[in-house]
Amino acid sequence: MRLVLFQRQVTMVSYRSPTMTEKREERDWNPWRPPSREKLIDRQIREAQEAGAFDDLPFQGEPLPLVDDSAAGDWALAYRMLKGSNFAPPWIETDKEIRALLGERDAIVERAPRSSAIGRRRDRDELRRVVDAANRAITRLNHEAPTFRQHRRLLDLEVELEALERAHDTDGKR
Repeated sequence: MRLVLFQRQVTMVSYRSPTMTEKREERDWNPWRPPSREKLIDRQIREAQEAGAFDDLPFQGEPLPLVDDSAAGDWALAYRMLKGSNFAPPWIETDKEIRALLGERDAIVERAPRSSAIGRRRDRDELRRVVDAANRAITRLNHEAPTFRQHRRLLDLEVELEALERAHDTDGKR
């Protein structure tokens, strides 16, 4: 018994787009393999370059600045992701709040020489409120911060009030 196979010429039909013409050798052709994504990406990059999409990018012709995350250790990637999404760890946000409150305290002491008698009482009450809020935020920071390096000392209300009184007593005489 003899089996005879008929040989016929089969034309290879490509499922690629006409812009991605590349001759493949018949032995490499596999109809079940999807088209290469790399070719599509290369084409898109080339078209964008021709359209001038990369002409006004920052640091063009210069090395990209590297961010030193060596102090963050294993947390470097997490911090970079948080920074990219404009989010900070809780102790950083608390520290920002403390700095704002200390700025309020400094503003009260700075305007103290120009305050009237009624303004002086208002300054004392406002300073008490700011120092109390700052101390609460500092306590929260000291509990949230991962190391002692981020801790802050509590403000002493008596010391702050004495500084305010000294500023009131200068009455603009500097």
